[in-house]
Amino acid sequence: MSINVHNLSLRFGRKEVLAGIDLAVETGGFYAIMGSNGCGKTTLLRCIGGLLEPSTGVVRLMDRDLKNYNARQLAQTVAIVRQHASTDMEFSAFEIVLMGRNPYQHRLENESQSDRDIVEEAMQMTNTWHLRHSKPHEMSGGELQRVMLARALAQQTPIMLLDEPTSNLDIAHQYEIMSLLQEFNRTQKKTILIVVHDLNLAYRYCPELILLHDQKILYQGDMKEGLTPDRINTVFGVQAAITEGNIVTRKR
Repeated sequence: MSINVHNLSLRFGRKEVLAGIDLAVETGGFYAIMGSNGCGKTTLLRCIGGLLEPSTGVVRLMDRDLKNYNARQLAQTVAIVRQHASTDMEFSAFEIVLMGRNPYQHRLENESQSDRDIVEEAMQMTNTWHLRHSKPHEMSGGELQRVMLARALAQQTPIMLLDEPTSNLDIAHQYEIMSLLQEFNRTQKKTILIVVHDLNLAYRYCPELILLHDQKILYQGDMKEGLTPDRINTVFGVQAAITEGNIVTRKR
């Protein structure tokens, strides 16, 4: 297993955000984390990535307690792609992707030729090499998101966590990002967890589903078996029909 979560709960003051989460993520799996707004999707992702400490429970990555990782070791294990990439950075795309190599460098040590080769490979894979001299404000949203994916690839971690990386992109760029993730999962055997809002996007690209409802896991397993009209109704409050691999929804 890449990720094991046992009895994880999190409270912010009196507000319970997650309650009794048990989760087992297979190595090399591609999982969509889904649920209505406020159900704890991003919070769960941040707990797994070590950005938030749960109130109770245990998170294990690669059969090792998350608490036993130092910062460098964690950065060599998990790459995180956030929902919004900052556009006010004064670094070039190449320099941004090169930051993914920081966990492998020692203090006061310059990047090696090997690091630069890894960066070029990651940018070639994400079709961003031609942007290597561009600054974030000179790129489109889709281009910048691909650069952030390249940085995560350059980190060379077995696990990737992504928080709604397609939320502000047009349909073409959404498909492009999800296709890239599908390719990383297939060719590099990366374990991928991605928070997704779009039902059809998740249904089309993610083989596995983690469905949250009322701060708990309602379902974990095969996407096609799990994202049923009944569950869509329960979680999202809409009626749904699945026809030829497409989910059509309408209000109840």
